[in-house]
Amino acid sequence: MNNSKYKHIFFDLDRTLWDFNKNSEVSLNQLFRDYQLQSIFGSFLFFKSRYEYHNGKLWNAYYQKRIKKEDLMYRRFYLTLKEAGKNDLDLAKEIAKDFIEITPLQTVTLPNAHQILEYLKTKKYQLYIITNGFNEVQAKKLQNSKLDAYFTEVITSEDAGANKPTPQIFEYAFNKSGAVANNSLLIGDDLSTDIAGAKRVKMDQIYFNPHRINHKDEPTFEISDLLEIKNIL
Repeated sequence: MNNSKYKHIFFDLDRTLWDFNKNSEVSLNQLFRDYQLQSIFGSFLFFKSRYEYHNGKLWNAYYQKRIKKEDLMYRRFYLTLKEAGKNDLDLAKEIAKDFIEITPLQTVTLPNAHQILEYLKTKKYQLYIITNGFNEVQAKKLQNSKLDAYFTEVITSEDAGANKPTPQIFEYAFNKSGAVANNSLLIGDDLSTDIAGAKRVKMDQIYFNPHRINHKDEPTFEISDLLEIKNIL
């Protein structure tokens, strides 16, 4: 058992437990080869950088409810191809379909992810995922990387009808879990979605900052290695 005031621990998934950057790069590299995109982009690094640019802009539009999930999934590839002179909607949709199938099969987790989850389970904390990712994709990521067994509930923005940092997704999470803000803790890598969102509902936070990025925010706690959670819980 644990003597902490915290009973319910909410983890972000991408870049907090599941290594989004490495896993996405593997998937993009496979698509670059499979679709022989070198003839369009010249190099993988150029393709990846332009994809990441368009992907970031479209995710922001999705968060603001200006585009739908389906639009995000294919338009990030369509705009990347179009910018390079390949205006081919059908090709973009094929690549997008493969990307959604391939990416959740990747299994790289952040260092010490399994170890800290095992530790928290032995301490009898209730563990949850709270994510802005899509239902079917996040479920497969958790299963394939063998993270799913640790979590009581997976709360997604799709199910909640709201994204982090809005209070609605956290209220939805509390209703699903039976938790309340003052006995809950949020662990995430993004100051603008994870940490800001938890602050809005007066839930304590652990900012996971593995690259030790300078910032002016004031999270409840800050760590650069997941094992440092042992010093808090």
